[in-house]
Amino acid sequence: MTLPSPDTPLYNHPLPQIEQWLRELGCEQDSQELNFWRVEKPTWKAVLTLDVEHISIRYINSGYGSQDIERNFKYSLTRQDIESAILAGP
Repeated sequence: MTLPSPDTPLYNHPLPQIEQWLRELGCEQDSQELNFWRVEKPTWKAVLTLDVEHISIRYINSGYGSQDIERNFKYSLTRQDIESAILAGP
């Protein structure tokens, strides 16, 4: 399955393409809660949630006083913008 151009708003992606994109980013889908995805990078780990109106990302123990940091991104943003924001880390 081919993804639309990276400058396409995420709301123009069917769910299977969003799931494919998350897998390509290294995310793993929760087997019980299918709207939850986990990703782990060398310096941080996070949980992404596919909500109705936005994607939420919660960076776990972000290193800032051991508090989680949560950010929300509307589906109207481009896939590239959301990807860049997620991979930038906490």
